Amino acid sequence: MPITCDRLTILPGQTLTIDANWEEFNEILEELGDKRSSRITYNNGQLKIMVPLPEQEAKKCFLATFVEILMDEFDLDFYPLGATTFRNLAMGQGVEPDHCFYIQNADAVRGKKRLDLTIDPPPDLALEIDLTSRSHPEIYAKLGVPELWQYSQRGLEIRQLDRANQTYISTLTSQYFPGLDLVETLPLYLKRSETEKRKPLLKAFKTWVQKQIPSD
Repeated sequence: MPITCDRLTILPGQTLTIDANWEEFNEILEELGDKRSSRITYNNGQLKIMVPLPEQEAKKCFLATFVEILMDEFDLDFYPLGATTFRNLAMGQGVEPDHCFYIQNADAVRGKKRLDLTIDPPPDLALEIDLTSRSHPEIYAKLGVPELWQYSQRGLEIRQLDRANQTYISTLTSQYFPGLDLVETLPLYLKRSETEKRKPLLKAFKTWVQKQIPSD
């Protein structure tokens, strides 16, 4: 029996895991459409669909905004692609990050309507909010994403890709924002986002970043 979306019931915070071939995976993506809250991963025949909690969505938005502030202060050009679906048929892999950015490869994808990772580069930085069980670093590694940030109840983990072994190595700093203790600092600001107003919080974070960058 074919897999159809009307047979799938997933509550916020829950993850549904089903077996599906590549064609079924793509059919479900088409049926669900772009305007949805669920996140999908696909790994060699195993499809996972997760519906995030409101807390996850809030943390995602704040973390992405903090990254954009960092980009601006480090004078980095970037191209944000949110929760875009990344697929590679040859690898049998598919994933939707909570948010992602093209930095070094921004010019290669700017303005493209569709991405195909068999010919297009993967995002340079992907963000995952793991307040429920959802981490899939092995998929990001196979797709060649250079840096992955995972935020959970334990804090922030920055992972940089070891291309030779196709695995991630946990690091204390980001290759894009050298010298900043983001593992320690970003969770503090994400915690503050639960009680403080957005505008003064972002202003405070921007001021902190500016103080960390040596003046010429």
